[in-house]
Amino acid sequence: MGFSPRRSVFIIPIYAMRRNIIVSALLLLFITFAFSCEKKESPVKVTDEMARDTLYDIMEYWYYWHDNMPAINKKNYSNPYTLLEALRYDKLDRWSFVADYEKFMADMAGEFYGHGFSMGIDEEDNARIAMIYSGSPLYIQGVRRGWIVSSINGHDIATVIKNGDAYTYNLIFSAPTSAFVFKKPDGTLWETTSTKSKFTINTVLEYDTLKLKSGTAGHLVLESFKSSTSAELEEAFDFFRDNSVSDLIIDLRYNSGGYLDVALEMSNYIAGNNLNSEIFSLLRYSDKRSRHNYSYCFGETSVPLDVSNIVFITSRATASASEALINGLKPFFNIVSVGDTTYGKPMGMDGWACAEKYIFYPVTFKVVNAQGQGEYFGGLPPEIIGGDDLKHDFNDREEECLKYAIEYLENGTVTAKSEESRYRPVYMFNRPEWSDNMFTTIP
Repeated sequence: MGFSPRRSVFIIPIYAMRRNIIVSALLLLFITFAFSCEKKESPVKVTDEMARDTLYDIMEYWYYWHDNMPAINKKNYSNPYTLLEALRYDKLDRWSFVADYEKFMADMAGEFYGHGFSMGIDEEDNARIAMIYSGSPLYIQGVRRGWIVSSINGHDIATVIKNGDAYTYNLIFSAPTSAFVFKKPDGTLWETTSTKSKFTINTVLEYDTLKLKSGTAGHLVLESFKSSTSAELEEAFDFFRDNSVSDLIIDLRYNSGGYLDVALEMSNYIAGNNLNSEIFSLLRYSDKRSRHNYSYCFGETSVPLDVSNIVFITSRATASASEALINGLKPFFNIVSVGDTTYGKPMGMDGWACAEKYIFYPVTFKVVNAQGQGEYFGGLPPEIIGGDDLKHDFNDREEECLKYAIEYLENGTVTAKSEESRYRPVYMFNRPEWSDNMFTTIP
């Protein structure tokens, strides 16, 4: 998933939905750029060529690496998808995308259609449930993280994944109903069927408290920063406040990003009204567009905490807004990360909706914290190396990363010898085409 400040998802008034942006300085420019994509003002049907031309204008002005774009004739490209690929600065840009408007908005609202789970491969080459949404038809039947997926529709899914057999993989999941064989934690086999369904995902996968020698720690597992996340975070942090947590363990191992202002909301809960008006993140545009630079600052919250230590659990899939959250809090808190080095996406994107047909998200700015720290293209390394322990659920104290996090909070160090990271790719089902490929169906 891309990382975006929600303040710039859409433009007002042409797109009618852009949020929290200072319109006056930008409006006329955007009207010039986007007129061909106006839906309500113009009876002309938007063609691929019109959308392509609009994207070209946006890229010329807003693209962070606009000086590195190749000289092309836009008329040689039939649609915005092919144009973007031609203009992309391949050396650094892995993230700019064009997406179907309705699909993208549904995804960012948390709407999902499918079986609703992801898999990973463990050290014994078993396919295991890595994450499952509570609205998944399989979750409702009792399936949880750590269960071995023995077969799907008669296919050994672990072998399919390891072999990179895209044809068989797509064949398996093209069916609306599939037959699953699972091996439960007690070793018994269990057969069931699952029919794809539409539901709203829960981005907060888990929240609870842990009674430790050092006090009460709040434990939160967060999958993304979507529109629906705000209410889920408020519920979780209200629970933490009521239980007087003094430390936090925040699991972002599968969090590929989302809206920056939702990450800011989360940072406010953590800061607890102690950092009002301090800078959380600075959005820095290209040198030629520096007048558009913007600061996200900590603000007041109704559910403040008084937190001493924060432990983040991270992986190669921790990206974008998740990295910005960690980086933005570092100047103000004692922060330790457990797990693997993060993905490495210190850049962000503004979004333009085109007549509710396309949405354009080119990279437009970089993100730094209050101390000017950013540029983490190689990711944020952990202080404590730990593997993604697929054999245990998120709240199981024997789960490797959670165990290390607890040991750190209780003792200030981890005495167990950490192995080299055993993180393996997690294979997401029904991930949208605009994801960053941290989760990929077939390598």
